[in-house]
Amino acid sequence: MAAVFFSATVLISQNNPFSADARQHYALIKTNLLKAAEKMPEENYSFRTTSQVRTFGEMIAHVADAQLRMCAVVKGEQVSANAASKTSKADLVAALKASFDYCDPVYASMTDAAAASQVKWARWEMSKLGLLNWNISHDNEMYGIIAGYLRIKGLVPPSSEGRP
Repeated sequence: MAAVFFSATVLISQNNPFSADARQHYALIKTNLLKAAEKMPEENYSFRTTSQVRTFGEMIAHVADAQLRMCAVVKGEQVSANAASKTSKADLVAALKASFDYCDPVYASMTDAAAASQVKWARWEMSKLGLLNWNISHDNEMYGIIAGYLRIKGLVPPSSEGRP
């Protein structure tokens, strides 16, 4: 049974190389963001590096809300993103997980043919895959900032764990 699943997955990836690349990159940043959100202690969710920037918790909320909105556009839906209204670690981690739960099937079902369809994001027209890749880029940008918050608090970011 596992061999059949693996063979089907390889075939899908071979027939859809662009969307398969997006799925792979999405999975990597998903893991790092979820681990980072879990790793930061509750008392540091209100930490900000300077008064002009978001707190760690606000960063997690921003990722969750932005990601939810981008995936909704690709799905052709309107969703209400409200992670920004939350402050506790438990609520923010749950909101981040929910945004990934919402986006997972969008990435999983994307084909290269469907990826070319145009959507409107803010004031731009772009392909569905373009918006999903923008989401990945945004997630990576936010993770870079989040990793800095972890370092300042003496924590090793998930992407650096196990490295010399």
